[in-house]
Amino acid sequence: MTAELPGTDEAPLLVLDGVTKSFGAVAALRGVHLALHPGEAHALVGENGAGKSTLVKILAGAHAPDAGEMTLDGQPLRLRGPADARAAGIAVIYQEPTLFPDLSVAENIFMGRQPLRGLRRIDAAAMNRDAEQLFQRLGVRIDPTRPARGLSIADQQLVEIAKALSFDARVLVMDEPTAALSGVEVERLFAVARSLCERGAAVLFISHRFDEVFDLCQRVTVLRDGAWVSSDRAADLTVDEVVRRMVGRDVASLYPKQDAELRDTLLEVRGLTRTGVFTDVSFSVRGGEIVALAGLVGAGRSEVARAVFGVDRYDAGEVLVAGRAVRAGSPGRAIAAGMALVPEDRRQQGLVMELSVERNATLARRRALSRLGILLGGAERAEARSWTRRLQVKASRLGAPVATLSGGNQQKVVLAKWLATEPRILIIDEPTRGIDVGTKSEVHRLLSELAGEGLAILMISSELPEVLGMADRVLVMHEGRLVRELPRAEADETSIMFAATGQGATA
Repeated sequence: MTAELPGTDEAPLLVLDGVTKSFGAVAALRGVHLALHPGEAHALVGENGAGKSTLVKILAGAHAPDAGEMTLDGQPLRLRGPADARAAGIAVIYQEPTLFPDLSVAENIFMGRQPLRGLRRIDAAAMNRDAEQLFQRLGVRIDPTRPARGLSIADQQLVEIAKALSFDARVLVMDEPTAALSGVEVERLFAVARSLCERGAAVLFISHRFDEVFDLCQRVTVLRDGAWVSSDRAADLTVDEVVRRMVGRDVASLYPKQDAELRDTLLEVRGLTRTGVFTDVSFSVRGGEIVALAGLVGAGRSEVARAVFGVDRYDAGEVLVAGRAVRAGSPGRAIAAGMALVPEDRRQQGLVMELSVERNATLARRRALSRLGILLGGAERAEARSWTRRLQVKASRLGAPVATLSGGNQQKVVLAKWLATEPRILIIDEPTRGIDVGTKSEVHRLLSELAGEGLAILMISSELPEVLGMADRVLVMHEGRLVRELPRAEADETSIMFAATGQGATA
């Protein structure tokens, strides 16, 4: 039966009716209904594993539905591949960037559609000029001629957005596009999305950030366990009601912060400097404490974390663990000292996507699980099983490729990999980026438990509610400098943003 949708003055532009998709014995979508109207932004929400990504891939032409119908402008729509989707005016911005690192930004945007001049040679000047116009439309500055390699997550997302806009799409599907964007960049993106709606486009917006959903969208559709739950006007809903429909239960607390006994200082950073990136950064983290590193995208937070862990070298300063200096530029020494780093980009830096869940969960313990240089399969499975159970990783089997897991479960596998090393210090960068509300609460509970066990936790987060809900202290960075330290009792959104934007901040 077709979903009952709120009334509208215009007929839907794109409709999915009773769409079903299975992978083997797993039903990813079961009779899903969705109607996108011209001139409107429509939110699609649900926990990880609810079927959102599968639905996006169907709209992108990457998967064909097993049953159900799709129509565009009232006419049957059959997508045999991504080219058909683009030809139909459907553009997709995926959650994770998929750029070719060795091609230029402009080449990534116009891949397969480069403007040509005489003798069918690529007109690089025209291509760069067109790319520049797209970035002007987005209100951002990115050099179209620079290689994609080395772009930040935020800039990679913006290139993906520019690529989608280059198709002049009538239907724009945005799968977690704001996960790594600053507040200013989000507003720019929303301005673009609104302008597209004003010109008659339909926007499907997928996000776990409810403030963004209610800010941008006029309608909200909820999926749970692959099935359609509801479609309503956003004005008729509350966050609590959406959460209940998503998880089928009340989430008692999204930020289950427990009081923990503060112990000795485990991590101390003194005068850390990397020329042109960050300057004279000093702070400490005690056992049992969660310290948040806050600031806008580009402030240098992730770069500081990478330097502390030894991934990147620094020019001055020192890092101490329990009072002992750790050699710069050596992740191995950092691990031996008891540090662990869960990176921001879990797919590129935290996991080997082609390997199994169990292999990824034990990567940092290969030597300990080997005898005479031979990895003991039984020991590996036992270790992986123990940690995936504790972290409640949802996987069909431990031998399945980690790429088949949802974003939230992939994040849990990265956590399992590092917690298996029994660290004293956990550095975690954007712990809940792209994770649904139910899993987000589980990750927060785990961080609180780990602090209670005496770990020192340094958390980098762009989500102010997360910072305020989980941190015992907040350190604010602005343009590579640590400009403000706020105890939990004094931290609020205004004081953090005031410091993060350089407004009268004091170290």
